[in-house]
Amino acid sequence: MIAPLSKIDTEGLLSAWRFDGKGSAVRMTPDEALSAHAADRSAEGGFIWLHFRHLPRAPQTYLRQTAGLDPNVQESMLEDQCRPRCAMFVDGALLSLRGINLQRNALPEELVTIHLWVDARRIISVQHDFLSSIADFEDALVRGRCPRAQGEFVAELSMRLVERVDAVVNTLIEDADELEDAVLTTDSSELLPKLAVLRRVAIKLRRHIAPQREALNHFALEDDPWMGPKDRNRLRDAADRVARFSEELDSVRERAAVIREQMVDTRAEQMNKSMLVLAVVTVVFAPMTLISGMFGMNVGGIPGNTDPEAFWALAFAMLVLGFILLWLFRRMKWI
Repeated sequence: MIAPLSKIDTEGLLSAWRFDGKGSAVRMTPDEALSAHAADRSAEGGFIWLHFRHLPRAPQTYLRQTAGLDPNVQESMLEDQCRPRCAMFVDGALLSLRGINLQRNALPEELVTIHLWVDARRIISVQHDFLSSIADFEDALVRGRCPRAQGEFVAELSMRLVERVDAVVNTLIEDADELEDAVLTTDSSELLPKLAVLRRVAIKLRRHIAPQREALNHFALEDDPWMGPKDRNRLRDAADRVARFSEELDSVRERAAVIREQMVDTRAEQMNKSMLVLAVVTVVFAPMTLISGMFGMNVGGIPGNTDPEAFWALAFAMLVLGFILLWLFRRMKWI
């Protein structure tokens, strides 16, 4: 029988499963989950998984009291913004990972923290926001793809978290490709906001995801019986993929910097061409301005001041001078 809604809301329990250690699992009711200690399952090779959502204003007495967790573990599991890490204790291990937030209107660099407490008889996980990787993992459990041990459980969940990051990193790489193709044909005022977003996402995502490699490698060193060689290899594979993501994010950031430099160079070149045209116009018209200014003085002795044809002769001479200067500049390859 399902527990009252108020009890579920108070504890924040999202789901609970009992694994028999042989590749099968059954879903537990909230009452069974919150009262189970799974001591009898440990002897049979099974374990239970209790998955909670952190509720800051709820007591969550199971996590704070009934579960019997170390105070340091409790404090860590209720921490929202936490770097990926792994801490070993006498009776278990605490693994903190981060996954992509794929909710609508969520930014890709807004990673969601999930904490895993793993010991010989149970796994307790706490998430601070919705994670599609958890939903996919539970769908696999419903279809019968159940881990046999805690190590296999953590390895499978880690791979699902990593796969979600892979999709986001590939999207960033494609965005960088599009910006590189458009840098020569699109106005910089249109590309600069997109470039700024790309660079910000790459920097923040790398900063948040890079420590996950060390956390997974550290957890792979766990020497408890529930951690097998295959599980260690899968955890190391997940860590290697995280390292590759960090390198690709570094590459995206460097490409964004190169694209920006190319845009700045293009704008500088356009400005130089404009300044060159203005300089040529100034140099060509400077002698004409000097001559016309001298002949426009109201003083005696101006040549041709009594000749009606002098104006047209002077205008023709200034026009010829302008063409001579243009020819000279082209010959000197200034324009």
